[in-house]
Amino acid sequence: MGLTTYELSDGIATIRIDDGKVNALSETMLAEISARFDEAERDEAVVILTGRERIFSAGFDLRTEGEGWPPMLVAGARLAERMLSFPRPVVAACNGSAIAMGSFLLLSADHRIGADADLKLGLNEVAIGLTLPWFAIELARHRLPRPWFDRCTVTGVMIGPEEGVAAGFLDELVPPEELEERALGAARVLAGINHDAHLATKLRVRSEVLDGVRDGIARIEGDGRDW
Repeated sequence: MGLTTYELSDGIATIRIDDGKVNALSETMLAEISARFDEAERDEAVVILTGRERIFSAGFDLRTEGEGWPPMLVAGARLAERMLSFPRPVVAACNGSAIAMGSFLLLSADHRIGADADLKLGLNEVAIGLTLPWFAIELARHRLPRPWFDRCTVTGVMIGPEEGVAAGFLDELVPPEELEERALGAARVLAGINHDAHLATKLRVRSEVLDGVRDGIARIEGDGRDW
């Protein structure tokens, strides 16, 4: 596994995405991140998901051609489903821009901490000629308050970190040099909650979005056209 790293310490697993470039979420990359979550579940660990310097993820790998798109979309949707229903808390430490599927990962985490830096957040699909997948619409509906939900989905607007908090992509901002320590502190607090109650409540609160994401997966797997 060369696109991610995994570090376990005191019940906290840090999954770092790093392809040396923009952290494009190819089917291979998504499979590797999912495998890291499997590892964290075996370790019964709270997860910190983060990226590389100045980039969280630029989204799906746009170099993927034709028939490769549906499997990549399914892999992304299944990772979102996994994060939404993960048995331990998931903290996203957003150290740089999170675009499209990169933002879907933020929308799937339990607590999102962003670096107060020159970064961009958003769902830019329509700006580049793509229709937003059904599963992504459900993620956005679940986390983004109106009118941000409508604006972000139908215009493809990219926003900065302060607007990202208002819009619902992030929960808090810290100076970039404090991000790692703040994420670790948040994970330590979450490691102390009752995880059985956390999971049971998470599944109740997120039942509608999980149903929507699963329906989105079924649409892609049906004929591959109704994304």
